[in-house]
Amino acid sequence: MPTLDPQTPDRGADKPNVEILIADDDSVSRLMLAKQLTSWGYEVIAVADGAQAWRVLQKPGAPQLAILDWMMPGLTGPDLCRELRSRGREPYTYILLLTARTERQDLIAGMESGADDYITKPFHAQELEVRLRAGRRILDLQTELVEAREALRVQATRDPLTSIWNRYAILDSLGREVTRAVRERSALAVMIADLDHFKEVNDTHGHLCGDAVLREVARRMQSCLRSYDLVGRYGGEEFLLVLPASSSANAVQLGERVRAAVAAEPVRVGKVSVRTTISIGATAVEGGVEATADDLIQAADAALYRAKAAGRNRVEWSGSEGERLFSEPEMPLPVAAPLRSG
Repeated sequence: MPTLDPQTPDRGADKPNVEILIADDDSVSRLMLAKQLTSWGYEVIAVADGAQAWRVLQKPGAPQLAILDWMMPGLTGPDLCRELRSRGREPYTYILLLTARTERQDLIAGMESGADDYITKPFHAQELEVRLRAGRRILDLQTELVEAREALRVQATRDPLTSIWNRYAILDSLGREVTRAVRERSALAVMIADLDHFKEVNDTHGHLCGDAVLREVARRMQSCLRSYDLVGRYGGEEFLLVLPASSSANAVQLGERVRAAVAAEPVRVGKVSVRTTISIGATAVEGGVEATADDLIQAADAALYRAKAAGRNRVEWSGSEGERLFSEPEMPLPVAAPLRSG
């Protein structure tokens, strides 16, 4: 049972609310511990045995701090530690074992089960508070590490200008989708989209304007795609689209939808209105047909060249030579015009 300290000040006012799990089959000890933790500003979830504690820890948003009694019906504190650590889940759960055992071998066994710290019964309230404060510091550091790792992952896989997948990431995804399509005998479509006359935008209005156009074109393309479709910046003003479970007919329809969305209205950058179109080359494999990522890219690239040669602002399929499934006359230049007031 904890030894409460009437001299311990109430620090709840200067601590943000943090959830903490208590698992203790002694109802008196559990109640007193919950009262003390609540006075420090913690939001307490109290349960009477290991099975209940395990159910709480498996829920989304489970407490990251847990005080587990060593001896409980069903799952013991060390049992819970081993089970939780075997899952290797994130975010991390900091576990404090509560035990009446004082033998060195028992304490070593408790720590080896996966506990982060332990405290022996009866304990002083200030000792518990200090140990919990240390646990919170560790959790804060772990959160910072996870955020830093996620930031590095984004930097490694996202194009810094458009925030879509970069060349490395989209090609990596294409390789995985090709393997899956062959294994599952499913369809896979690939498209390469290229902005028409983009050099004139940079030459006329500068690269900052060109960057704004690329960002908006990427946004419009993404707005047309399904949640599991992928789009990445292939290079310069070229984009690579990977469309799992898309037949040739579906891919061409989607390509036309993307083309129309980009051409629907000018991109406005400050006081300049830039009329933008794209040409798209599309290809697909179906029914487990053997193909490599390079095969699909080459086929889509050949179709893109036909789209450019046929007048731009169109979707070309990699079927029979010269076959054009969708087209629309290229919008006349000039590429940009001043916005009218009102």
